Amino acid sequence: MKANLHVLRTALALTGVAAAMAGLTACGNNNASSSGGSSAPPANTKVGILLPDTATSPRWVSADPTELRKQCADNKLTCYIDNANGSATTQQSQAQALINAGVGVLLVVNLDSGSGKAIESLAQQHNVVTIDYDRLTAGGSAAYYVSYDNVKVGEDQGTALTQASEVKGKPAVNYVEIDGAPTDNNAAQFAQGYNSVLSKQPGWTKLADQTGNWDAATAQTVFTTMLGQHPNINAVMVANDTMAQSVINVLRAQGLAGKVAVSGQDATAGGLDNVMAGTQAFTIYKPVAGEADVAIKLAAQILAGQKPTAPTTVKDPTTGREVPAYLADPTVITKANVALPVTDGYVTAAAVCPTPALVQLCEANGIKMP
Repeated sequence: MKANLHVLRTALALTGVAAAMAGLTACGNNNASSSGGSSAPPANTKVGILLPDTATSPRWVSADPTELRKQCADNKLTCYIDNANGSATTQQSQAQALINAGVGVLLVVNLDSGSGKAIESLAQQHNVVTIDYDRLTAGGSAAYYVSYDNVKVGEDQGTALTQASEVKGKPAVNYVEIDGAPTDNNAAQFAQGYNSVLSKQPGWTKLADQTGNWDAATAQTVFTTMLGQHPNINAVMVANDTMAQSVINVLRAQGLAGKVAVSGQDATAGGLDNVMAGTQAFTIYKPVAGEADVAIKLAAQILAGQKPTAPTTVKDPTTGREVPAYLADPTVITKANVALPVTDGYVTAAAVCPTPALVQLCEANGIKMP
């Protein structure tokens, strides 16, 4: 694919732009307003960032926006960050407003590949370069993809689950899976990874496999049914911490919390608490800096007229196109290194240890209160 990566200029009529900008959260330095009497208009420094929701993971509320704003400021970019609150229609409207406002690069965390593809097609029509952020848009036209190696995330999840104390060394293990949303390409890659490990594990039998839609309530309903049908479950392969909390709640009600191995992902404050408490075997830590820092630097290079060469590619499962990609490596978090996300600044000690009881648990596991 030939991506149009030339420097975008801000020689656009400002009539109506103020209205289109309503509701956008700006960060960084606004260097793209007007020429201010200079001989030529300045290069476009505007970047639009579309985040998906506020419910599936705390990262979209705190970690990503914070790091993205910091990187935008450091790179002297004017960034507009919008959250779609789970609505694909809202996200498409936000994309239109950002394009109308003159962004030169658009970072997209799609809610589903269909709506993501439409957003990227619209951007392409207006010579706006798109970057798939965290989630690949299947069938899309993004110039780059910045994420973690999601198949490896799944492989790490599968391997870590087999090493959990509740199941390690057992000759026979019955397990179930609660996957992420089927509309999310990441969920498919996670499942590909952990299935490649668990399906080859001697003595491991999968009893059920169902989506949790990245939703706590759905995951609780799904797992309640699974446990009712299969009371002999030894392990639960859960795709992320939000859904893992629901699984743990169901197990706790049955007196089984800490007796059944439960996985997770995202290194949320609640997930770290569960790891320390022994009700969740592990979580997967994906430092936001591994994505945000790379994506914003990439955006800055594109706006400067450069055509960066990505270190690898990822095949679009719909079109077969090799999408230039920057992929970071994840880290498995167990009790042994549970303090790492806190010491890195990914999550605060106050968020992980909000009560006196949790403060004691945190201090016992190497998390120091400020």
